[in-house]
Amino acid sequence: MNKITVVDVSMAGNPVGRIAMNEDNLCAFEYNTEYIRTGQSISPFFLPLKSGLFMAKRTPFKGGFGVFDDSLPDGWGNLLLDRYLQQKNINAAKLTLLQRLSLVGTTGRGALEYQPDGSESQREERLDFDKLASETAKILTSDYTGDSLETLYQYAGSSGGARPKIFVTIKGREWLVKFKAFNDPEEVGKIEYAYSLLAKDCGIEMPETQLFEGNYFGVERFDRTPAGKIHTISAAGLLNADYRIPSLDYTTLLKISLHLTKDIKQVYALFRLMVFNIVISNRDDHAKNFSFQLKNGEWKLSPAYDLLPSKGFNGFHTTTVNGQGEPSFEDMLTTAKDAGLSKQQAREIIDEITEKYQIFKNSN
Repeated sequence: MNKITVVDVSMAGNPVGRIAMNEDNLCAFEYNTEYIRTGQSISPFFLPLKSGLFMAKRTPFKGGFGVFDDSLPDGWGNLLLDRYLQQKNINAAKLTLLQRLSLVGTTGRGALEYQPDGSESQREERLDFDKLASETAKILTSDYTGDSLETLYQYAGSSGGARPKIFVTIKGREWLVKFKAFNDPEEVGKIEYAYSLLAKDCGIEMPETQLFEGNYFGVERFDRTPAGKIHTISAAGLLNADYRIPSLDYTTLLKISLHLTKDIKQVYALFRLMVFNIVISNRDDHAKNFSFQLKNGEWKLSPAYDLLPSKGFNGFHTTTVNGQGEPSFEDMLTTAKDAGLSKQQAREIIDEITEKYQIFKNSN
């Protein structure tokens, strides 16, 4: 790939700032002067909206800032990138952060876009999900670099998470469609779809979800709207928190939510999501599985995602509850109290979700 010394960051066609790397391979970022006058911080805790040069730390994002790391692929997306570049005789291990952001270009999650744009353009078409599912299985279990690799990279090169997935436009609506990972049960798509409906029934804001071809779980992208892209930042990106290991407690997350959104309703919504994760044993509740969005000048909790039973970190919740990886009822109440929530309302939320989950389990 061509050497890149500066990457320009924009949002909705408006320049936001520039990224460069210093001699120690640490990210340096500076806001655009006009954006300082008219915009809002893209990462309030680490990149406040002001002039001057911001320098990233070495960890946890290999010299980068969390908000830009959110744009980069991980897990499945990185595997695809490695195989795709291997086909082109490019050593992925030698890519710089700036080159990786350039490959994301205009296709990343959220609203941030990067120039020069080296991304692969997507188009609306009818994809053969069965064939792609078969191809992903080969990629996960071998060094396979078959005919569908370029298609998969084109539609999933910027994706995050461990599960194979693609971004696809169907009848003008943008979806993320997931395939089975190596250790997933055969019916994992149907399972995640059922839990998405349960979450909605439990009062959790969810994107539109659907089963494609009866097997493949799809979720409509909540960072895309007919009016344009929505700036979205994960808790990991917001707090520069390592999402690969336990790095957060729900008490911190709830307090940060209030500080950022200044809306106690958003805090209750996040507490409800915490309770749901505990009740259904979704222990893979790491820092990238919570996000916030900048909408009409205000920060809001994003719709929920990745909600299904999972093992988490060594069998415990990756985000702890009152410091516990295997929380009790009292730990949930203590967390509510520490976050300034009503004990009575917290009990009602716990009871409601527990009751609905039991009904769900008895009917499945």
